[in-house]
Amino acid sequence: MYRLLSAVTARAATPGGWAWGRGRRAAHHRAGLPPLGPGWVGGLGLGLGLALGVKLAGGLRGAAPTQSPVAPDPEASPQAEPLPPQEQPLAPWSAQTPMLPPTRRFARAIDSSRDLLHRIKDEVGAPGIVVGVSVDGKEVWSEGLGYADVENRVPCKPETVMRIASISKSLTMVAVAKLWEAGKLDLDIPVQHYVPEFPEKEYEGEKVSVTTRLLISHLSGIRHYEKDMKKVKEEKAYKASKMMKGTVESDHEKEFKEKGGKSNEKSDFAKAKIEQDNDAKGRNLKPGKKKNDFEQGELYLKEKFENSIESLRLFKNDPLFFKPGSQFLYSTFGYTLLAAIVERASGYKYLDYMQKIFHDLDMLTTVQEENEPVIYNRARFYVYNKKRRLVNTPYVDNSYKWAGGGFLSTVGDLLKFGNAMLYGYQVGLFKNSHENLLPGYLKPETMVMIWTPVPNTEMSWDKEGKYAMAWGVVEKKQTYGSCRKQRHYASHTGGAVGASSVLLVLPEELDAEAINNKVPPRGIVVSIICNMQSVGLNNTALKIALEFDKDRSDIS
Repeated sequence: MYRLLSAVTARAATPGGWAWGRGRRAAHHRAGLPPLGPGWVGGLGLGLGLALGVKLAGGLRGAAPTQSPVAPDPEASPQAEPLPPQEQPLAPWSAQTPMLPPTRRFARAIDSSRDLLHRIKDEVGAPGIVVGVSVDGKEVWSEGLGYADVENRVPCKPETVMRIASISKSLTMVAVAKLWEAGKLDLDIPVQHYVPEFPEKEYEGEKVSVTTRLLISHLSGIRHYEKDMKKVKEEKAYKASKMMKGTVESDHEKEFKEKGGKSNEKSDFAKAKIEQDNDAKGRNLKPGKKKNDFEQGELYLKEKFENSIESLRLFKNDPLFFKPGSQFLYSTFGYTLLAAIVERASGYKYLDYMQKIFHDLDMLTTVQEENEPVIYNRARFYVYNKKRRLVNTPYVDNSYKWAGGGFLSTVGDLLKFGNAMLYGYQVGLFKNSHENLLPGYLKPETMVMIWTPVPNTEMSWDKEGKYAMAWGVVEKKQTYGSCRKQRHYASHTGGAVGASSVLLVLPEELDAEAINNKVPPRGIVVSIICNMQSVGLNNTALKIALEFDKDRSDIS
């Protein structure tokens, strides 16, 4: 070894070696690179010497019979070269033995979920998508795929800020719930008690009452973006008749079958598109027709409204489409009225009250969307035009619907929000065995009320569920032994101009023994945001949650 090192350095010192060095310098000059200094050959010898020395030292260390055994480091990078087997004796397990880091504990779930997101992203042509997953209150995976800004090639990352669309409704529900818990808001009296600017209503000549509770669950009869009552009623009658016949089938499913797909198979893409079209049911399209998104004038409003009361003029004088409480009609405008109620009941401007809530929940990147402020990591938003070309969405001002779809956030903040709701939902179960637990942001009885399905409602993004109070809820169900088992979960999706989103909470199925050994929150929370509209994400989020739940069950 020492002879080899001497030969290498001697070669650099011979006349031939200097000639070889001059040739290398000339080639370096022709390549347009900076000139090599006079000590570069010596540096080469030194580098080779160091490399050979390290190799020699490693060989001597491996052969030393007195070397003490080295236990494997569970935090070590998987790329690290492993030591020989004789140097890795298995250490006995103890309570102090560190657990595997989350990325290794859930490696299978992460790989599977990443592959699923790549497929969805590629199939729908989304520019960028960001995902976050937490297990039992701890974030275990967050990642961005694609671009937050296509023009400037800015990649998506966990910190990317996007429109969360109708997940804003679930945030607004927290404000309503806090006021209700404090005795400042009655959910069951007419809204005119708080907002006299909203006129009293009649339906078919009969005086009717719109209450806060009805607004929350979309049972008020207040319209969505479609102003034509006849179209809305035709759409609902059409769907009801198909449900009666048991032949509910979307146009996307029909098209899939006509192209040769098997009747019992649907691609994730087909499911995503079906889900998103159902989620957009407030558009009230006629059967078999798809309305151009850009024709929905109010969805693309550019007018700035100073407060929620001013926004009421868009719809307050329009007739109710149904008798309050009788039918479900998804309505973002109903949440605009809710924002006005929050202002009057709290004594604060709606946005100020919401910012206090975001501060309490540690949601530091969640803000109302405005064009003027510089918001770091804000993505651009996209849609495909009639020629199937990716284009920037037109400018919109969401000040008329802060409460129903006007906030920006990150997957990390949405995970925090989901875990705060899950903690409040479960903490009451743990109180007897864990007396020192802190209270939830909302009381357990409040969270149970919020996540209890409401009669006469629909959960458009999952037909197995019902709408509750600003959340869609699917209840636990199993009809036959050793057959499909439906898990209990709560979620809300969002669709806005150039954006799609979902927040899903899958609570752990707890028993008495689990309660004694664990603390809340227990369950999986998944958040996904995307900078293109019309991307159904609930089915994808549920699959991801179940993947992580499986890994957690295998580990425990």
